[in-house]
Amino acid sequence: MSKKLIKSGMIVSVMTLISRVLGLIRDVVIANVMGAGVMADVFLFANKIPNFFRRLFAEGAFAQAFVPVLSEYQVKDEQQAEQNDKQNAHEQTRLLIAQASGTLGIIITGVTLFGMLASPLFVMLFGFGWFIDWLNDAPGGEKFDLASNLLSITFPYLWFISFAALTGAVLNTLGRFAVAAFTPVLLNIAIIGMAIFGSPYAESPAHALAWGVFLGGLIQFLFQIPFMYKAGMLVKPKWAWHSEGVTKIRKLIVPALFGVSVTQINLLLDTVIASFLITGSISWLYYADRLLEFPLGLFGIGIATVILPSLSKLHSKNSPEEFSATLDWGIRVICLFGWPALAGLMVLAQPIIMVLFMRGEFDQQTVLQVSMALFAYLSGLLSFMFIKILAPGYYARQDTKTPVKIGIIAMVANMIFNLMLAPFIGYVGLALATSLSATLNAWLLYRGLKAQGVYQLSAKTLIFIAKLVLSAGVMALVVYQLSSSFDVWLTMKFLEQVEQLTLCIVAGVASYLVMIILLGVRFSDFKVIKR
Repeated sequence: MSKKLIKSGMIVSVMTLISRVLGLIRDVVIANVMGAGVMADVFLFANKIPNFFRRLFAEGAFAQAFVPVLSEYQVKDEQQAEQNDKQNAHEQTRLLIAQASGTLGIIITGVTLFGMLASPLFVMLFGFGWFIDWLNDAPGGEKFDLASNLLSITFPYLWFISFAALTGAVLNTLGRFAVAAFTPVLLNIAIIGMAIFGSPYAESPAHALAWGVFLGGLIQFLFQIPFMYKAGMLVKPKWAWHSEGVTKIRKLIVPALFGVSVTQINLLLDTVIASFLITGSISWLYYADRLLEFPLGLFGIGIATVILPSLSKLHSKNSPEEFSATLDWGIRVICLFGWPALAGLMVLAQPIIMVLFMRGEFDQQTVLQVSMALFAYLSGLLSFMFIKILAPGYYARQDTKTPVKIGIIAMVANMIFNLMLAPFIGYVGLALATSLSATLNAWLLYRGLKAQGVYQLSAKTLIFIAKLVLSAGVMALVVYQLSSSFDVWLTMKFLEQVEQLTLCIVAGVASYLVMIILLGVRFSDFKVIKR
């Protein structure tokens, strides 16, 4: 099991790395074209709304509800295959996919059409500060009109990506992780292409980027169809609201709609409050979040993608010991990469932001503003990663109610933290509130699994984590000694900055590896061992 998980995790992580690198290039292009001004704020807002619903309907709640049910059907398929009834077993799984895709399709089509027609309503809800300015003909009111226009272009992305997420979930459950992990690369290519080649022909750079989001969703949707056909899972969608499989998914998805998307809801609440803050706040939070998403997506989401189907099958096979051991394996893996990522970004935040984004409309003051938000987000990096591993421990057992209760507590806490911190430290307070609520969320998820007797951190894992923390601390000291001050970085030419940054990163990675080896960390620590 551990070898299969490691192999699958590596495949997803490599594909995710390609996607994240292109994502950074995309953000570099956006920063160069629009900086962190009015147009950037509005485009990032218009891109955030459909992405929020994507995580809510597609990659979030639907995947968490659909994958366990699909895994259950596949376990039944395997049992029937052993009884030489392979055709019937295959047809049952195909039928579930047809019913789920048809039912989801009708719902998503309605939501997408409503979102396009009612885009001003969404802007009013999530950009209320802009709406107030628009009503009063105050400076900044133009943001409301532009955001409404861009949102009507980006909202269809939800329709395309919802089906891409469904087919990706099917392929992941079949053990074909590379296709779904590679798909986001296409979105980044589309946005970069429109930013470079479409901007001269569009009404504004923001409009070109919005059409890039639209095209990216379409390409992602079309890309996965041949792989579904090859897997024998390309079926004709059908409405089946009351079928057994869809009913089970519905019962799981309703609470999961909230529970799995607490982080995204928190980020949207941040956007609402940020619309009342100074121009640039949304952009500063966005660029900081994108840098946070690099290690989170590469390691946290990569491992979580692999672990959910595995946990679902283990639960269906009634293997509680291996279920717990698999969760323990996930925690060890994300800690191995999470702690050095946290330490490295803390020390090199400003040089990294400078090298990636400081050109065109993105100046040194923006570097400082983004770095402050990044420091606040980084305080919750490990918590974000833990959530990605611990939440599947509930969803794989088809328990979506407990994460909902925890999610409500975390969201209320985030709102309280926002109100406590934003008046004093502005957008940095919003980022810090998100990290604090994520830490609370992760702790409650772990406490719940422990109380249910499902999972508890083993003594071996606690010692293992202590070794990683110590190694990451040594790495941070090494990098700090090698890195120059911010003022010195500003005097360097771009190639000199790249050379110095590369040296710091290589030295940091080397010192971390040396330390973990000296402290006795071995490959055997990543085997899934039954307790």
